[in-house]
This record gives sequence, structure tokens and C-alpha cells, in this order.
Amino acid sequence: MTDKSDLHTKAMDFLLKTSRTFFIPISYLPKGLKEAIGAAYLCMRAIDEIEDHPGLPADIKVSLLQALSELLDADFREEDLQSLFEPYKDDLPEVTLFLSDWIEFCPPGAKDKVLESTKEMAEGMAKWVTKDWQIHNEEELDDYTYYVAGLVGVMLSDMWNWYDGTETDRELAVAFGRGLQTVNILRNREEDAERGVNFYPDGWGFDEMLAHTEHNLALADAYIGEIETKEIIHFCKIPLELAKATLKALKEGKEKIDRTTVTEIVSQVVEH
Repeated sequence: MTDKSDLHTKAMDFLLKTSRTFFIPISYLPKGLKEAIGAAYLCMRAIDEIEDHPGLPADIKVSLLQALSELLDADFREEDLQSLFEPYKDDLPEVTLFLSDWIEFCPPGAKDKVLESTKEMAEGMAKWVTKDWQIHNEEELDDYTYYVAGLVGVMLSDMWNWYDGTETDRELAVAFGRGLQTVNILRNREEDAERGVNFYPDGWGFDEMLAHTEHNLALADAYIGEIETKEIIHFCKIPLELAKATLKALKEGKEKIDRTTVTEIVSQVVEH
């Protein structure tokens, strides 16, 4: 058990370490919502690090992810997670080993929904590790991106509703997550190829993945259009505008956007 103020500091430190892009919009959220979204992100990141781990054999990944999908429910026990991770504590990153801390950090009213989405993510990721991430058509791409990113959108919709009753379209929430994920797929194609992974459906190149991504980002705009709470709009618009700027850079032959552009985009969103 960790002291609440220490836990808050630890969670914010890990958010900054694991994803500067996600830390920026979280830092603008009001108290309560900031902790809920921060905890949810760290829980999902903990799961993602298992799926993505370059040194763990596939069968171990599947075993861990399936076990997590069974353990993560409302009455989960910290000692069960510790027992599960113990044989791999030298291999797994700290963000994964501290999963029980992130669950504890989550505000009580939001915890069940966070566990629900994280549990489903673990189950889906186990399926895709078993498939060796072999994607052949758009339907399979959509299934994969649902589990690794669309579920983040679903979780966010749950958090908005928990916070102030904001209602959003779940399909648009999934599309939002998908759009952000396929921006990463476009950006990381060479890096993915080096590790023997290809997320492009058969016959697809840059143009097809770009069209798929732009379609989902247009749905993300529609998702934000349903929201009235200013802080939630800002939270959603920051990654969306960064994604659009990244697409523009990719189309111009650049690898990514620079830090100055990131700062400018964030300022434009929060000052609007």
C-alpha cells in the first residue's frame, strides 16, 4: 500500500516517462478526472508493454495476458498480480510491475470501468500475439486496432460519463482510437518491418493506410463535436491535432513533427 500523495507523484512521473504525448493533455484535466484518466492510461500501458516486449517469448506473453484478463475484476487481489509477475520481474518494465499501484490510484467510482476495458484489452492482445500480428484485410486491421486503441476511446467515454454525465457515441470513440493508432502505424512502418511486423492489409501501401486513417480522424472530429465540457474538449483535441500535424508531416516526407510544433499546437488548443 502506497501513501496517496506518494502514489500521485509516482503516477505523474510514470505518465511523463512513458508518454509525453499523453502526459500533456492529462496535465490540463481537472482534479478527479486527471487521476482517473492517468490511472487508466497507466493500466493499459502496463498491458501494452507485455504485448510489445521484444524479449518475451510469444507463449509467455499469451499466458500473462490471458491470466490478467481473468484477474482484473472488481475484487482483484494485489498478491495475485505479484505472484503472476514474480517469475518475470527482471524482464518486465516497472510500469507493468506497478499495475496494482495504478489500479489503487484510480478513483473508486471510475475503477470498475477502467478494469473492464483493461481486462478486454489483455484478452484481445493475447489473441493477436497468438496470431503473430498477421493482418491480411481491413477487417483484421480494425479488430487489432480496436483492442490496442479503440478500447482506449471506449474507456475515455466511460470516464467522461462518470465525471459529469457527458454522453458520447461509442462507435466514434473507437474510430478516434483507431485513427490515432494508424497514424503510429504509418509513422513506424520501417521500424515495425525491422522487427518482422507488418500491420498493413494485403495490397495496401501508404495511400490506402492514409485514407483509412483520415476517415477515422474525421469521425474523431465528429466525436469531439458531441462534447460540451471545455476541459474534455481540450483533452481530446490535443492528440487529434497532433495526429493531423503528423499526417501532414508524413505526406511532406518528414518522419515526425518537432517539439516546437507540438508546443504551438497545444497552445492553440488550450487558448481557443
